[in-house]
Amino acid sequence: MTENAPTAELFIPWRGGRPLAWDVTVCTTVAVSYLTVVSHTAGAVAEQAGDSKCSKYAELSSTHEFQPVAVESHGPLSDTTASCLEELDSKITDRSGKPLEAQFLFQSVSVLVLSTLFCFEKTS
Repeated sequence: MTENAPTAELFIPWRGGRPLAWDVTVCTTVAVSYLTVVSHTAGAVAEQAGDSKCSKYAELSSTHEFQPVAVESHGPLSDTTASCLEELDSKITDRSGKPLEAQFLFQSVSVLVLSTLFCFEKTS
């Protein structure tokens, strides 16, 4: 995958007949460069990362529905990430008929963030 390629792509039409493409960023909010941002608002670093990804992949908007997935190391998701996961949750629940599937989706995201942080700690 090239440097300017999103993390993943869903080839099933998502919105407006366009496939969904996403790029995941886990922001470590204890980094010195984020201290001023994170001290004001929870989730601000995730929002900043999401905006940055939208700018980076702006050219995809003509062919794909791009979704930045931005998560802070201490929990908060960007607003667009939360909205996308809620929409995905709704689609999963509608198809499966199982309302608990949504909880599994959010738990899976939490586990992935924690495992990413654990791997980062082990390599540092």
